Amino acid sequence: MRRGIITAVLAIAAITLIFACGCAMDANIDSTEEEATDMLQVGDTAPDFELTDLDGQTRRLTDLLAEGPVIVYFYPADFTGVCTRQACMFRDRSEDLNARGVQVVGVSPQDMESHGRFQREHGLPFPLVADTDKSLVRAYGVNGPMGIGVRRVSFLVGQDGVIQSVVRADLSVGPHQALVDRLLEQSGDEPN
Repeated sequence: MRRGIITAVLAIAAITLIFACGCAMDANIDSTEEEATDMLQVGDTAPDFELTDLDGQTRRLTDLLAEGPVIVYFYPADFTGVCTRQACMFRDRSEDLNARGVQVVGVSPQDMESHGRFQREHGLPFPLVADTDKSLVRAYGVNGPMGIGVRRVSFLVGQDGVIQSVVRADLSVGPHQALVDRLLEQSGDEPN
């Protein structure tokens, strides 16, 4: 009996670790509605936040929105497989997005030192928010199960501060890529 309990605890811990660090293989496994009841939804007002970039410049979400819509994407951790693919996907599309007035901001609980290494190593042209106390994670409702980890969620926030689209795909980059593709298709062929 004791061996069975230990095995069950280890299995739960392994699944939680995979979910929390986002380092599982990329798969089309998305969360269910029941798991996301506290998560902000389309039509909700996006909580404002302040970010300090690697150059020490401080900006608020409201400042960014004055320039156009913003994709605020949450990810579990710097340098993990799926998180790196997601960041590089946004990097590869950032020129097209910026030409249409759309900015990207990434959020995870790592500190600025980790974010700095991650940005430099992968040439990320957008800011990353160091949400070390997970206050922003909680405000957007993207905490992982039992408060462990962070959900992989992208929010498209309109210039009015209202959430226009939400993509929730914990182990897959594809749905987040589809959000970018739809956004670019809707904005037409010509940049703003």
